[in-house]
Amino acid sequence: MAHQKDETSSISDHSPPPAAKRNNYAFVCSTMASMASVLLGYDIGVMSGAAIFIQEDFRISDLEVEILVGIISLYSILGSVAAGRTSDWIGRRYTMGIAAAFFLVGAVLMGLATNYAFLMFGRFFAGVGTGFAGLIAPVYTAEISPAASRGCFTTFPEIFINVGILLGYVSNFAFSKFPTHLSWRFMLGVGLIPSVGLVIIVLVMPESPRWLVMKGRIPEAKRVLDKTSASILESQQRLLDIKNAAGIDDVNGVVPLSNPHKQGKSVWKELFIHPTPSVRHILIAALGLHFFQQASGSDSVVLYSPRIFEKAGITSSDHKLLATVAVGIVKAIFILVATFLLDRVGRRPLILTSVAGQTISLAILGFSLTIINNSDVKVKWAIVLCIATVLSNVAFFSIGLGPMSPVYTSEIFPLRLRALGVSVAVTLNRIVSGVVAMTFLSLYHALTIGGAFFLYAGIAAVGWLFFFVVFPETRGHNLEDIEGLFGNFSWRLKKNKNTAMEVELEG
Repeated sequence: MAHQKDETSSISDHSPPPAAKRNNYAFVCSTMASMASVLLGYDIGVMSGAAIFIQEDFRISDLEVEILVGIISLYSILGSVAAGRTSDWIGRRYTMGIAAAFFLVGAVLMGLATNYAFLMFGRFFAGVGTGFAGLIAPVYTAEISPAASRGCFTTFPEIFINVGILLGYVSNFAFSKFPTHLSWRFMLGVGLIPSVGLVIIVLVMPESPRWLVMKGRIPEAKRVLDKTSASILESQQRLLDIKNAAGIDDVNGVVPLSNPHKQGKSVWKELFIHPTPSVRHILIAALGLHFFQQASGSDSVVLYSPRIFEKAGITSSDHKLLATVAVGIVKAIFILVATFLLDRVGRRPLILTSVAGQTISLAILGFSLTIINNSDVKVKWAIVLCIATVLSNVAFFSIGLGPMSPVYTSEIFPLRLRALGVSVAVTLNRIVSGVVAMTFLSLYHALTIGGAFFLYAGIAAVGWLFFFVVFPETRGHNLEDIEGLFGNFSWRLKKNKNTAMEVELEG
């Protein structure tokens, strides 16, 4: 009987709790924080079209276009690394303000650029700003959200990235009729509007309760948790879990603050030098997720979609930009689908479905582009297939691999390692994104454009195997409990054991 009781408890431990009522205050806070992601999305979307007019205006080569488009990902590394520090030092909230300030300066400088070098200088500020935004939005959203809604709420940064991409595409189309030397300036300069909006938002949003606890500001953390939880009982439990995770036992909240320098060194040591099996597993999962998200070519499709459509036989500038707007609409729609499914279906089924769909879409896209490239006449069915697979690729990306990077990464790291762990993962993301964006034109000249997408399909297939082996399900678990799901891949054995036990109990 004792043995059966233990196994039944184990089943309960791994089953998600019943759905709770959504907390509207937490919903509003998550929405406000995710506005930071509009900055990153707008830059990605607007450069896909602006680059065409910049190349014509400044008469730059394809190589210079690649550098202009992709360099922002490398610049953003500085922002993401700095954000890991500033978010622990001055808080998650004011780090968003820094993101907005950098991007605002970048938008003004790019809009006023008189030559390629000046434009690259503006790209530096915009890149650092997007680095700050890309890291802090998912961290804040995960920390402010109750467990029952965390999967939904932590997709908000990805939703707003897609909203930003769509706005960038619309901006391209709206200003494309302007004279060449003005069109791209308006496209880039309009980016200061979301920056100003984010500065205003930062002034009214609350600080992360987990950061407040780490700083010993327990009463303030309690007030935020009371507002963002479904009940006072849930708020008390969340506060207790956070305090335990932070190593705080003092019931009165009088917490002696540790030396930040020593604390930083110990965090680096725990994450990289002497990680526990669970922390090592978490780090592998986070880094693999961010690597495969970018290495499978998602940025190539988004950043160079006008060129892809041109290769597919669409020669009109208006038609290319309109087709690109369709890409943005599909991305925005399917990221909303992911928002509703993450807490219902779970993380693992969605990412496996997403990557499988991308692999097939990329392979068919490569096939259709190869047919078009090797034909002397227009092959209408191949053109239609090419457009359809571009759209299906971004759709599959948006239901899993896209939103999963902020959701999964921000929730799997323990509190003490979260800012640094997310910072390292986002840094890898930006490096791979920069490499992909800065090599796509050269890659399709070397391999043909069809060959480039066959390569991306192969990388996506390897990614599917990685996710199948490495990823445990985290749906429904409190942040402070998730670390226990990792380590030596024992989660798969537990899952099989629990499934067998459930069948036995039903029998």
